[in-house]
Amino acid sequence: MRPLQGVKVIDVTTNISGPTLTMILADLGAEVIKVEKLPAGDEARKMEPKASDDGVYFFNINRQKKSIVLNLKDQSDYRRMLDLIKEADVFVENYRAGIAEKIGLGYEQLKMINPTLVYCSLSAYGQHGPKRDYPGYDAIIQAETGLMSITGSDELARIPVSIVDQGSAMWGALGVVTALYDRMRTNEGCKVSTSLYETGIFWSNYHLLSTKLTGHNPQKLGSNHGAFSPYGAFKTMDLPVMIGISNNSLFEKLCKALQQEQWITDERFISNDVRVKNRFVLNERIEAITMQLTSDELIEQLEIAGIPAAKVKTMHDVLADPQQQANNCIVKLPHERDGDVFVTRIPITLSHCDLIPTVAAPMYGEHTNVILNRLEQGK
Repeated sequence: MRPLQGVKVIDVTTNISGPTLTMILADLGAEVIKVEKLPAGDEARKMEPKASDDGVYFFNINRQKKSIVLNLKDQSDYRRMLDLIKEADVFVENYRAGIAEKIGLGYEQLKMINPTLVYCSLSAYGQHGPKRDYPGYDAIIQAETGLMSITGSDELARIPVSIVDQGSAMWGALGVVTALYDRMRTNEGCKVSTSLYETGIFWSNYHLLSTKLTGHNPQKLGSNHGAFSPYGAFKTMDLPVMIGISNNSLFEKLCKALQQEQWITDERFISNDVRVKNRFVLNERIEAITMQLTSDELIEQLEIAGIPAAKVKTMHDVLADPQQQANNCIVKLPHERDGDVFVTRIPITLSHCDLIPTVAAPMYGEHTNVILNRLEQGK
């Protein structure tokens, strides 16, 4: 039995962050009822590339869920929504500030009909501040929280995964699980709040706190690390190789592996703090050697020496990687309309139960009749 089996979640979220949050809850065993709007439902269904009617992104973050369609502007459907919430343990929304209250789905409103409800609000900018009412997407928040200013090298770049969306989803899921645990003690529900903005600030923590201490904005370092050196991607005869040296012991091993033991006593490289100051000189010397080797030759030398290193792989490489396959990171699910679809499982393993998803994302409104009939029968 999965840990959240028996927990019922009403999910009115769309796009990426909210559906990822409820995906986590669904994978942990909760029954997630995804309430979609007319005429086409969650916007994520149309995100490219699409298998047919629905996109790859939608399939991944909406597996294990049930889809119903309600028109909340219709009083009959609104009453059905309230009936669903009366029976629910969790309600999750990612509306702009004030919208939930305007349509009758605010926390205080729902608390009146279900005092034990755990209500989760996932917003763009948080519950306070001059921008609390503003909309926002992952890339906008990367810009707002400084992440974009430290990403890449010369050109302005965003982190090319939805790190803020998915990060806020993880915090939201953790908040919901914490509130459910606390409810066992208090027999009361509560409101859980998180946001893309707060998540971006948290991800920027090292750089923000360093700037606060030193007064200097961090420079863009590409694949390098601001706190350690050498720590970055180095060219070889074919593919670049990422090398991570976080202490003097590893640096000595690197020097010996590259047959450059004189670097160990070189005053420019003798400790991490001076290596950081002289990182570009050191990087040039390392790359002059790595450029004479293939990536396989370099990796072999580094692995023998016990140095953390990896080829910079493409997505094709990762799909074929036996390490990925051995950990069953990508799961095939049968879909009634689209045949086999693929998803990435959540990176959690429990010894006593299997958390690998088994049910593909629902078609638009697929479970409307079943769930509304169940609701009527329960009255």
